[in-house]
Amino acid sequence: MYKLVFKQIMIMKTKLSIFLMSVVCSGVFLHSCTDSLDSDRYFDDRKTLESVFSDKTQSEQWLAYAYSFLKKCNVEVGTKGGTGKYNSNMWNPFCFDDAMYYGDRDKFYGSKIEDDGPTDYNSFREGTYNESIGQQSWEDCYKGIFQASVFIHNIYRNKEMTQTEIEDYRGQARFVRAYYYWLLLRKYGPIPIVPDEGIDYMQPYDQIATPRSTYEEVANFIASEMVKAAQEIKYTKRDEGNISRPTKGACLATRAIVYMYAASPLANGQLSNGQHPAGVTNDVAKQMLNYDKTPLLSLQYDESKWARAAAACKDVMNLGVYDLYHAAFLNAPSDDAPATIVPPDDGNFSNKNWPDGWKDIDPYLSYRNLFNGVVNAVNNPELIFSRVSNIDREDSEYGIGSLVVHEMPSSMGGWNTHGLTQKMVDTYYMKDGTDVPGKDSEMNGGDGSERVHGWTRLQDITQKKYPELSVNATKGGVNVSLQYVGREPRFYASVAFNGSVWERLDDPVAGNRNKQIFYYRGDGDGYLNTFSYLRTGIGCKKWYNPYEYIASSENRYTRLREKAETAIRYADILLLYAEALNELDGSYQVASWDGATTYTISRDLDEMRKGLQPVRIRAGLPDFTPTEYADKNILRTKIKRERMIEFLGEGKRYFDLRRWMDAPIEEAKKVYGLNVLQTRANRDEFQRIVPTYNLSATFSDRMYFWPISHSELKRNRKLTQNPGWTYND
Repeated sequence: MYKLVFKQIMIMKTKLSIFLMSVVCSGVFLHSCTDSLDSDRYFDDRKTLESVFSDKTQSEQWLAYAYSFLKKCNVEVGTKGGTGKYNSNMWNPFCFDDAMYYGDRDKFYGSKIEDDGPTDYNSFREGTYNESIGQQSWEDCYKGIFQASVFIHNIYRNKEMTQTEIEDYRGQARFVRAYYYWLLLRKYGPIPIVPDEGIDYMQPYDQIATPRSTYEEVANFIASEMVKAAQEIKYTKRDEGNISRPTKGACLATRAIVYMYAASPLANGQLSNGQHPAGVTNDVAKQMLNYDKTPLLSLQYDESKWARAAAACKDVMNLGVYDLYHAAFLNAPSDDAPATIVPPDDGNFSNKNWPDGWKDIDPYLSYRNLFNGVVNAVNNPELIFSRVSNIDREDSEYGIGSLVVHEMPSSMGGWNTHGLTQKMVDTYYMKDGTDVPGKDSEMNGGDGSERVHGWTRLQDITQKKYPELSVNATKGGVNVSLQYVGREPRFYASVAFNGSVWERLDDPVAGNRNKQIFYYRGDGDGYLNTFSYLRTGIGCKKWYNPYEYIASSENRYTRLREKAETAIRYADILLLYAEALNELDGSYQVASWDGATTYTISRDLDEMRKGLQPVRIRAGLPDFTPTEYADKNILRTKIKRERMIEFLGEGKRYFDLRRWMDAPIEEAKKVYGLNVLQTRANRDEFQRIVPTYNLSATFSDRMYFWPISHSELKRNRKLTQNPGWTYND
């Protein structure tokens, strides 16, 4: 971070130039002081803060630059970076966990690409990256914090804005500043909070060294700032021209998420509530100490933190402005909207219209269209916060566009390297809400059931026996394993199984449209002794739009559709609400965010259903049983599974596994997939589930939090390293 070189009194009473702020620094959090303040690209270095913030255009430019670091910090959905402009220092591959992997930077099977060192997938999963990797987010977040802080303390000077505009703009800056702190907390754990009044650079270096605040202190700071921002921001909805700006809901939703992390085992007494199996320790809390040897993570469990988090979720729900996106049921399927997976009659949801049931909605399109660009941000009632378009046509190293290109098959011009694990495939339900036969049988014995064998036939498709496998119930669907029939709608919107159809409807070559893609060895999209193949034989279709294709003569990103990043969506708040309530034994009185009312928070089954039922209904799945709701341990497992499915590849599960302290178990399990070295002639053997030995699976305590760079530790003597990482180069 660029060191804050001003005190508030100095800002208000002196004409401190932008140039002075850019060069007078001692590098408390900063990698380098050689560059001028980034705002200089917009402002002449002799202009004073007074002149800058008196002008509306320049004030807006300053705020826009404060926002700009969100893009670099990979807010939620983004790939690993690794080359070119966004090098290994930008590396933030948090979409990848025990459900989803990337394969284009490993060193197996004769890869011809350049060695990116510790940015390959196995190093990521093994925690063998070093303290210099992925550190750009630290610097960029603190740069953004600096930019926002200057704005907050100076926007009052503006003579061209109304008081309402000034307050709204200040609230936006306050939101983005607190959001940068949230990104840092989530990745690094407890971090230093820069004094709001700035740092007096005239003091000796040792006196301005800033220690880490505890996890609870950082969480409370973010939450309090989000309340202030919600009070200042004037909007609960934004129009199309301002859709990327935060609303009251974005402030309150971030607050709810931060409180949930603070309530979860990693930051809340760790193992003291007895949730975790043998082999999981609380050593990370014992070892994570401040410079004065005081704990940075709580060693005592506090159940009331769950109640606080549940109340914060309820604050968002009570705004009355959000709903899960849902698409109307179509009676006439088309190429880009194929026949939906009709859920069976459950005697409940099947007989009711939305929001009480799925009778009038299409569960498949309701989920698929959330991610593929069909519904834009302003018309999406589920989107709470987003950077909006996350397709970068100039630089391909991060973002949704990179995910799409890397998941598209080689025969379509894609990289064909981002795929799913068998564990993820088995996590999806059957359409009646039961487990797939043989679930996890090769991994841990399963429930004793066997996997379904056999393949679909042409006559099955002609008779429309498996409409979920084909486009418009007529194209494709032949020679597909019966393991992939009759699954829940989210499965078909997300999983590129062997023999699934890729539409590419805008392709001018008619023969290229609506093609089944198979991943057999030697078939073009299967293993060919290059890096461009799916290690498990299972691909991903989430974010793919049926009109997207890649022309060989064009940039791979030219024909991608714009897609809104789902940084925070309402489904997350609903599931977090149910999760928080489920952990309670007592009853708590918690004030709403604005003090207008007081909630009674307890493990109320009807309230938990308010969080779980909408997500299940939109997915076309039946509700959990009364027995499942009644048992805290069973329901906890169900909620975790629901989050794994619902948020596949959205950057949630990587952090969920850590806050739950499930990572030592789940991320250490072997990765399984299909037998990808088999050809089409041996399709039964190809479909056999086997360990994927070239994908690592392990976890150590030092992987709970990202390491802090050596350069930051050297510049701040009160800054301590995360457990398991080193202090020296």
